[in-house]
Amino acid sequence: MTNAATPTVTTDATDAQHGLKKHSDGGWGLVPVQTRSLRFTSTNVEDFPAVTGREAVWKLTPIARIADLLSGSLDGSVYEYDLTDADGVSAEWVDRSDTRIGSVGAPEERASANAWSSFERALVISVSGEEPKEVTLQRSALGSAARAAHTIIDVKPFTTATVILRNTGDSRLTENVEIHVGESANVTVVSVQEWTDESAHLASHFAVVERDARLKHAVVSLGGGIVRLNPTTKLSGTGSDTEMLGVYFADAGQHLEHQVYVYHEAAHARSRVNYKGALQGEGAHTVWIGDVLIGPHAAGTDSYEQNRNLVLSDGTRADSVPNLEIETGDILGAGHASATGRFDDEQLFYLQSRGIEEDEARRLVVRGFLVEIVQRIGSPALEEHLRHAIEAELAGERFRTEAGE
Repeated sequence: MTNAATPTVTTDATDAQHGLKKHSDGGWGLVPVQTRSLRFTSTNVEDFPAVTGREAVWKLTPIARIADLLSGSLDGSVYEYDLTDADGVSAEWVDRSDTRIGSVGAPEERASANAWSSFERALVISVSGEEPKEVTLQRSALGSAARAAHTIIDVKPFTTATVILRNTGDSRLTENVEIHVGESANVTVVSVQEWTDESAHLASHFAVVERDARLKHAVVSLGGGIVRLNPTTKLSGTGSDTEMLGVYFADAGQHLEHQVYVYHEAAHARSRVNYKGALQGEGAHTVWIGDVLIGPHAAGTDSYEQNRNLVLSDGTRADSVPNLEIETGDILGAGHASATGRFDDEQLFYLQSRGIEEDEARRLVVRGFLVEIVQRIGSPALEEHLRHAIEAELAGERFRTEAGE
């Protein structure tokens, strides 16, 4: 267990003696780290070099637009929030000396480390009880000043719950979220980004899933000038399970980025990753990078990851990179897939042949494409809200054909 007051740095004691320096891609040595689990980590921002945009983890991100979150001073004070009442759920601000801080993960890049170095107190949400419950943490008054935050979601053994982190309003925020899922618990954590167009949000989510526990982690990114939310899940207990879902819609000038990592550490664990996004408008840019590592002790692993992107207009860009590492031959299955394309002409023809106008037909196709993920979140009220939000996105700009009509 790592205490936040003591930076965690993975180095060799002889490095300084022999004059070795950190590589720009992270880690120590003369070449970039090749195995995902061996990336350099530290809770001290000074242990990371300044970001240039040439680093592997930053090369697709518009660095100039988030410079204040990478290197500037951050407001790490507590902020206002609303949390719905539910039996077995509590929230409290804790000092940096709390032993739960750093027990799940540590930063792998500078923005995450800057948040870790800057927050004053962490918000701990404790969830317990076998009866199903749903709670929403609402943040809507963070303001436009550069800010740091740290949140811990502590799910006790045998708990069943849905925790929704809903973000609206203005923000310039870099933060870390630690999620601990106790033995045999079944929890859904949803992060919803509906920030204003001027906002920037950088977040690292770290999750550990214990024996026979299940985590459904969902990311919904609809608002914000820049959103870069990178979730990591470690399946540390035998029989653990994770489903990592994502849905995003990028408009003109918007950058939405998700770097997903699943680490199969224990045997007989299962993971499914499914992210879908749509893009429309000049300069809309999405990035999805999916890493799955099946460790040497993860016998019986069952894993699959995929990303699908639907391009709705010219002038957009979707980067999609699935990666898979396997360190044991005793697995049930592992695979990955990625696809980016325009509308299916056959679907459009089918709908138009039944009297549906082209614009409406295109909306129906996009709606069905994205709502497939929304329906799997498991919260009827949130699903209804997100359907309306997606409809609003679709109404924001008239769809045009490839011919530029």
